[in-house]
Amino acid sequence: MKARIKWGGGASFICQSDSGHEVITDGPGEYGGKNLGPRPMELLLLGAGSCSSFDVVMILQKSRQQVTDCYVEIEAERADKEPKVFTKIHMHFVVSGKDLEEKKVARAIDLSATRYCSASIMLGKTADITHDFEIRQGQRE
Repeated sequence: MKARIKWGGGASFICQSDSGHEVITDGPGEYGGKNLGPRPMELLLLGAGSCSSFDVVMILQKSRQQVTDCYVEIEAERADKEPKVFTKIHMHFVVSGKDLEEKKVARAIDLSATRYCSASIMLGKTADITHDFEIRQGQRE
């Protein structure tokens, strides 16, 4: 896997993935940023959340669960001193569908956290990561 990150001036960078997609990151105003995109640390959380959500949906579908929606709300804390790594991350999953089984949702989240989600497993080397979930019967929100 490769990536290319090019300075866009100030605190802005144009980040191109190996698959050809681009994301602009930017820093706060006190460092020359103009709020043109998410901060790099925000992207780490977004990556972990989307990686884990992907796993959860795929595992539930393979378990013949009728998932209609899934999202995760993440709250994180960082160290006070440099390097300001994540020290705590909490992921709250909201899974919607028809006749979803609580045991299977819990298992899907656990499998993602312990076996499949490379992003959150890597972040777990510095952060205490916790999870919880709620099930909603019905369609997409």
